[in-house]
Amino acid sequence: MFIRLRGSEQHYAWGSPTAIPELLGREADGRPLAELWFGAHPAAPSVLAGDEPTTLRDYLLTESRERLGGPVLARFGQYLPYLLKLIAPAEPLSLQVHPNLEQAKAGFAREEAAGIARDAPERLYKDPNHKPELLYALTEFTALCGFRTPRRALELVSGLGTALTDRLAAILTADPTAVGMREAVTLLLTPGQVTPEDVEAVVRACGQRQGARGGSVRIDRVVTQLGQAYPGDPGAVTALLLNPVTLYPGEAMFVPAGFPHAYLKGLGVELMANSDNTLRAGLTPKHVDPAGVLEIMDCVAAPPMRIAPEVFEGTRVFYAPVEDFQLSVTTLTPDSGTRDLTGHGPRIVLAVAGQARVRTRDSGPLELAQGEAVFVPADVGPVMADGEGDVVQAAVP
Repeated sequence: MFIRLRGSEQHYAWGSPTAIPELLGREADGRPLAELWFGAHPAAPSVLAGDEPTTLRDYLLTESRERLGGPVLARFGQYLPYLLKLIAPAEPLSLQVHPNLEQAKAGFAREEAAGIARDAPERLYKDPNHKPELLYALTEFTALCGFRTPRRALELVSGLGTALTDRLAAILTADPTAVGMREAVTLLLTPGQVTPEDVEAVVRACGQRQGARGGSVRIDRVVTQLGQAYPGDPGAVTALLLNPVTLYPGEAMFVPAGFPHAYLKGLGVELMANSDNTLRAGLTPKHVDPAGVLEIMDCVAAPPMRIAPEVFEGTRVFYAPVEDFQLSVTTLTPDSGTRDLTGHGPRIVLAVAGQARVRTRDSGPLELAQGEAVFVPADVGPVMADGEGDVVQAAVP
């Protein structure tokens, strides 16, 4: 038994007006469509297709043992532990971090006790869950993620000749460790420490260096882009301290709790723990909380965590280092015949290219066009697919 899902649309300003509509095969309506959610998060649960629509969240609250499975019910309660999205930034997202589980529980309890409405702009912790996430690129996807080594950050800020970058260079020279990096980013994110004129001077200097070197310093292009999108925002300068990332179609990156990151442009599949906890430091018109970000930010230098898949007969499985989710991608061809979709328990299957037919041992085939998704209850058992294209599957490890 498959349950067809209608994704919940999120029209954030940074979204592409065309990328997700094109994948869905429909006309764009001119509005930015940033994300399409498939899951049971209370903020925007998917709706089950049918004459009497109900949400996936409500569906899982009844017959939970059969639909979620005993192990998932025991570990996570009556809720789907993950949230699957299509994400399509056309402009940079906010500079942000996500909390770990302990921080999320404490922050949620604190804001509940303070009486802050869960939909209030200043609300930081909308649920008591952590939000590690995995991004799988459908097109070339650019981002910033995690801190560089202090040595490399020092090389990039040195020689730009601005008052602000000279201050950053002095900090990193005096302490080229994670402690020095924290001091540098604290300077940038603390209100009143950096003026818009300081930021604009750094942006100009990066543009000049980019021109002098023929655009060979990739981060200079990013700083210039961010400075144009968010004039005077210190987040543009913070980019000099972070790792630039380019994912090509079929590549994936894991973002753990505490990692500063900002997605810049592209189309991808995002799979995360079932949470909407995002603390923003800048590069956004939304509410920012630099102090909250600094409290949970991990300033240790670390390269982007690219996840290499394990391959099983046409299926690539991306095992993230968390208990909440795993992502598999199965490529179907006319010559490959029927393939088993790796995974068990409560699953969501989403066609991201071409067309697929999914079936179980007890049910006939169900057609999935590109952009269509189904929920697979835990008691259904193994799922098979054939067709031509790619399907992704979210599951619990």
